[in-house]
Amino acid sequence: MNPIIKNIDMKSPILSIVSTIILMAFFQNGSAQNSASHTSLENVWRVKFINPGVEYELPAGNTTSFIFNAGIGYGGSYPELGRGSGFQYVIAPFIDIEFRKYYNREKQFSKGRSVHYNSGNFVSFRAVGNGWAIAENVNRKDDLDFAIGPTWGLQRNFNKLHFLMNLGPTYYFNTIGNSGFYPLMLQLNFGLNL
Repeated sequence: MNPIIKNIDMKSPILSIVSTIILMAFFQNGSAQNSASHTSLENVWRVKFINPGVEYELPAGNTTSFIFNAGIGYGGSYPELGRGSGFQYVIAPFIDIEFRKYYNREKQFSKGRSVHYNSGNFVSFRAVGNGWAIAENVNRKDDLDFAIGPTWGLQRNFNKLHFLMNLGPTYYFNTIGNSGFYPLMLQLNFGLNL
């Protein structure tokens, strides 16, 4: 039997998280002011270079947005999800979804700093799914794995050049029931705003 169908209970936490994020976005969008300001968030398409992918940032309100990112990226192995020795890598397709709350855009603007292309500091909730490996030197227990958790980060844009850094704890799991917790994950990326 397909492990995804057999372990249907693994879908419940993911569906709950996605539903909560969508409800938060609608609530925020409904309570946001209708008038756009100089610090309102923008729709932005990006091409990312580290963990190559295409990203779309969709405003959900004046200070919140959804990030949808898909591509082919590098990852290591979580201890409970696979084993390897030496330098470990998994190159696989991924989907990365994030709900962000920006909190310092007015301050940046008042200091004369650019808030164009959604520059600012943020807190977020992030969910990442990794698919079947294209190349790896790790013995994965399952072809699919997921990671979820809160992050703190900053995003800066210099004309068309984009820089992102975020970090936070993560809970990871696969579809056959293996899971674990990692206290601090770091993401660095740069790319181009389109």
